[in-house]
Amino acid sequence: MYISRIFIKNFRNLPYLDLAIGKGTTCFIGENNCGKTNLVQAIRLVLDGTLSAARRRLTPEDLSDGLSFSEPEQVLVSVEFSDFQGKVAQEALHLDTITGTDKARLTYRFRPNPAVRAALENESTEPLPLKTDDYRWELIGGGDEDLDLNAVTWNENFGTVFSTDHLQQGYLVVVMEALRDVEARLGQARTSPLQMLLEQRNIPDAEKDELVGYLREANEQINATAALRGVGTQLSSAFKEAVGTAFGMDVSLGLGEPSFTDITRNLKVLLSGYGLKNIDPHRNGLGLNNVLFMAMLLSYFERRIAEGKTAGELLLIEEPEAHLHPQLQRVLLNTLQARGVQVFITTHSTHVTSGTKLASDVVMTSGGTAATSAVVPSTIPTLTEDQHADLERYLDATRSALLFARGVLLVEGPAEQFLIPPLVKTALGVDLDEEGISVIPIYGTHFTPYTRLFGPEGIRKKCAVVADGDLLPSDGGGPAEDVELASVEPEKNDFTALQNEFVRVFRSKTTLEREITLPGNLLMLAGAAEALGAPLVGKRLRAAARKGQTDLAQLGTLVLRTAKRIGKARFAQVASRMTAPASKVPPYIEDAVGWLITREADK
Repeated sequence: MYISRIFIKNFRNLPYLDLAIGKGTTCFIGENNCGKTNLVQAIRLVLDGTLSAARRRLTPEDLSDGLSFSEPEQVLVSVEFSDFQGKVAQEALHLDTITGTDKARLTYRFRPNPAVRAALENESTEPLPLKTDDYRWELIGGGDEDLDLNAVTWNENFGTVFSTDHLQQGYLVVVMEALRDVEARLGQARTSPLQMLLEQRNIPDAEKDELVGYLREANEQINATAALRGVGTQLSSAFKEAVGTAFGMDVSLGLGEPSFTDITRNLKVLLSGYGLKNIDPHRNGLGLNNVLFMAMLLSYFERRIAEGKTAGELLLIEEPEAHLHPQLQRVLLNTLQARGVQVFITTHSTHVTSGTKLASDVVMTSGGTAATSAVVPSTIPTLTEDQHADLERYLDATRSALLFARGVLLVEGPAEQFLIPPLVKTALGVDLDEEGISVIPIYGTHFTPYTRLFGPEGIRKKCAVVADGDLLPSDGGGPAEDVELASVEPEKNDFTALQNEFVRVFRSKTTLEREITLPGNLLMLAGAAEALGAPLVGKRLRAAARKGQTDLAQLGTLVLRTAKRIGKARFAQVASRMTAPASKVPPYIEDAVGWLITREADK
């Protein structure tokens, strides 16, 4: 069984969300304050049997922006399930939630209580304005399979009332918050997965008695030592002297009569490695303890599934990358994906997202507004199967940053990635990082798959494409390529079809190296040439700067040839350190940045 759909309406900054979810691990991606934690809380309102009734009761701050409880409103959070038919324990949970063949729905509603609803429908009464006390929460199971949840009104009934007791006794939700203290949770019997694992083992009574016997023998030996007897006698005398003969009691020291419960409550997870043996987890780093905690939970979940005694389970992890270096983040993700457990994770880590499939990603976007939208990239209708495959290959740890950014600047290669941010900051006074804009190189001109991610039916973020003009033979990698390409017809890429309200293309007439050869940038280019062993080029550029030369075509060719000889990326990398005297940004780049930072046009 797995959660196959999540629907949310009017909850915090999630006024409307309707997501198709797949099996296994789902990764919720987004910038800060886009609603990832709110999504986790919304899911808990429906599924977490340990959540108290008080925590299920909402406050005015939980209502989406622009709405008020003074008027009749409702908050809906609905979760749909698939693949439970033929599994006895799972079918039992869904008796009151089934909507169709192998389909079930459980919904949390917060709306005016029945008495208030009746009064509102009676034209002779005027109960408005309402107060929060006029509302109550309820869990509803089932409803018609084709029910349009978005069209359900606050006074419309569907399904049947569902008790949280069914959740507490069958469906297990474990939440690992972003600011978690797993060391404390491991150290407490009530919160440690160790206790669940021990109970799950069903240890025979004979073995329990044997373990208690070992402890009883040890206690007797400890209690019999002369030192402890002496201290006990001393305390006994002092106590009787303090309270008198009538109230005095004998005092002795010992560990008490043991029981198997005492043993389990005092058991600890012990670790060995790195030259150490049987160490307490508190001596470990926070990152490894996080992984240990998750591993114990996964082991417990898997055994529940194997025994067929569970109605379902869900592991909610906020920021699994916490305290983990990049390699271990990927190892942990692979482990989560390989287990037969449904896991929802929220993350800011590109190392995590680079290891997930597009079908497992949910990209959440706020656009700087009070409302968040979300999309599963693999379901974007304009994305073809081949483009989907391209993105699966190309979205590595670097390029997957485009899923997190508030705005995206797609460029051809590392030269633009190195040089554009510092040049824009120096010449325009715009810090792209502060604006939430990521510069993403795609190492080519195949922009189409990336731009298809953005649009009204996709990720609702601005994406600007900055591209060179026609790919002329002189723009190749070196003399040998020039000869080879001399007879090749230049490719004239038409990127206009990529554009929509969230995507714009900004093209130069030539190449980056020629375009940045502007009067205000000659000293920057001269410094780069000199630092890379081309003093004559640097001298010529400095002379041109002194003379105020305006015929830049020849200098642009000189800069391009120098960059190609040294390596365009290397030349740009060095030039990026020398932007202090620079004062000009090529118009096509300035236009792209200006469009990206114009927030009032955001959708």
